[in-house]
Amino acid sequence: MLIVDAHLDLSMNAMEWNRDLRLPVSDIRDRERGMTDKPDRGKGTVSLPALRQGGIGLVVATQIARYVAPDNPLPGWHSPWQAWAQTQGQLAWYKAMEEAGEMVMIRDLAGLEAHIASWTAASVAGEGGKLPIGYILSLEGADSIVTPDYLEQAYAYGLRALGPAHYGPGRYANGTDSSGRLSREGLALLREMRRLHIILDATHLCDDAFWDAMEVFDGPVWASHNNCRALVDHNRQFSDEMIRALIGKGAVIGGALDAWMMVPGWKRGKSDPRAMGCSLDKMIDHLDHICQIAGNALHVGIGTDLDGAFGKEQCPYDLETIADLARLPELLGKRGYPVTDVENILHANWLRFLRRAWK
Repeated sequence: MLIVDAHLDLSMNAMEWNRDLRLPVSDIRDRERGMTDKPDRGKGTVSLPALRQGGIGLVVATQIARYVAPDNPLPGWHSPWQAWAQTQGQLAWYKAMEEAGEMVMIRDLAGLEAHIASWTAASVAGEGGKLPIGYILSLEGADSIVTPDYLEQAYAYGLRALGPAHYGPGRYANGTDSSGRLSREGLALLREMRRLHIILDATHLCDDAFWDAMEVFDGPVWASHNNCRALVDHNRQFSDEMIRALIGKGAVIGGALDAWMMVPGWKRGKSDPRAMGCSLDKMIDHLDHICQIAGNALHVGIGTDLDGAFGKEQCPYDLETIADLARLPELLGKRGYPVTDVENILHANWLRFLRRAWK
C-alpha cells in the first residue's frame, strides 16, 4: 500500500549529517560506527532505498535553517542571508538527487497524478523499488525568508508548504517552547503565502501564533508532524481545542514518531524506547485521539520526522528503519480500522488535501 510521509528532513541529513541517502540504512550506519559528534550516529533510520522498501513513494521534504539573534542560545545562523544560503544548498542536494534519478519534485496537480499513477502501476507489477521518490518541498521555519518578497523566488523553485516557526523565537512567528503573537512581518508573510497558494504548516507554532494564524489565514492548512497534548502534555503538541480548529479548516495532521512526543515522561539522552513502552502503537494512540475528536479518520496521516536529528535511540523500539511503516496497515487493522480508513491514514487523506489545495 502506498504511504505518504508528510515530514522528512532529507537534505539536512544529507548535507549536515553527511549521509549518502542513496545507500541502504545499514551502510550509512556502518560508515558512522564510532562517531560521537551527534547522538544518533550509527542509529539512523531513513534512506531512499528504505523509503522504497516500505512503499513510501511520496514525502514532504524540508529545507530548514534558523536565524538566531545574539541572545538566542539555540543553534543557527547569524543573519537571514546566511540562513537563506543554507536552504539553497539544501535545494541543490534535492536537485542532485533528481539528476541521479533518485527523486522527483512534485509541484502541481498534474505532477502529483502522474507520480501516483506510476507508483500504483509499479506496485501492481512488483517494481516499486525502481521508482524515484516523489517529494513536495516544504520550509520548516521561515527565518531564512529574508523578506516576504523572497517567497516569490521560493515558489518559483518549487516551495509548496511553509511552517512559519520552529523552536524558540522566530523572525516571523515564535515556535515550540516560546510564546507571542504573530509579528507584523509574520502577518505579511501569511498574506504572501495566500497569494502564492503556499500551504500553511501549523506545526511548531506557539499557541499565540497558532490562534493568530487560524484567524487570519484562509488558505490550505495542514500540520505535517504533530501529536496530541492530551496524551503528552507539552506545548509542542496540539490541544484538543487546536485539533478541532484544524479539523474545521479541513486540515490533515501527521502523526510523528519522535519518542518524546509519543510517550509522557521521556527524557532526551536518558530514556529507552522499550523501557518506556514506545512502540508504533503509541503513534496510533495519537491518531486515534484525533479521529475520536473528528468523528472519522479523514484528518490524520503520517508525518514521521524520523530523520529529525534522532535515530533508533529516540523512536519506536519496534521500528528498525522507516521501511517498517509497511507494518501500519496490520497494526491499524488490529485496532479496528477498516481498509478504507487505513488507506485514508496512509495516503488518501494527504492526496485528497493536495487535490483540493492545487485544483
